[in-house]
Amino acid sequence: MYGFRYDDAILERFPAIRAGVIVAHGVRNGATPRLLAEAYEMEQQAVLMRIGETPLSQLPSLAAWRRAFTAFGVKPTQYRSAAEALLRRLTKQGSIPSVNLLVDLGNLVSIRYALPVAVVDLAQLTGPITVQFATGSERFTNLDADEADRPIPGEVIFVDEAGLVCARRWCWRQSDETGARDTTTGILITVEGHHDSADQDIAGALADLQTLLIAHQPGVALQAGQLSPEQPAFLVEA
Repeated sequence: MYGFRYDDAILERFPAIRAGVIVAHGVRNGATPRLLAEAYEMEQQAVLMRIGETPLSQLPSLAAWRRAFTAFGVKPTQYRSAAEALLRRLTKQGSIPSVNLLVDLGNLVSIRYALPVAVVDLAQLTGPITVQFATGSERFTNLDADEADRPIPGEVIFVDEAGLVCARRWCWRQSDETGARDTTTGILITVEGHHDSADQDIAGALADLQTLLIAHQPGVALQAGQLSPEQPAFLVEA
């Protein structure tokens, strides 16, 4: 079983959370093809124009993530949401370096909607991902780290059924094991928000992600859904 779900305690503390999830099989990763690279570059320039001189902290989606981080005891200016970190790099450096096809595809949509988009390698997961408060017994390997670390009890994590932490501090950083790599053939994509228009923005992001996957991954098989406190899980058969 693959999928993504929210623990009841998360829903009780964060009733505004909304999410979109895609499970995709038959993908092929690698260098970003020219057409996607051009679209990604155009999106970066469009986002820079749209943001202008507006502080990132004033964008409704990013402000909502800052409030969420504060609510579980994390300083949002010390640990920024993935979307804010990406946009901060863009606004300060003028561009975002290419990583690979799947990561660039997710980042394109992330900057378009100012929402965190995670692309997770299904082969590294044991069962569905659950968003929950950490006990501190789980294991997390940071990017390019040699040894696993432990989350702080009470922080929000993505964790699978084997206790592998896929992301720490909710959407601060993904684990080294679960990132999309050249060998990736199946992925789970998540996009999340807490702001007032999260439902509409996530629907748009989901549609864009599926359009991009179909365009750049011929033959891909997709399943997608939106989550809320009333529909807290999206699960599919392996």
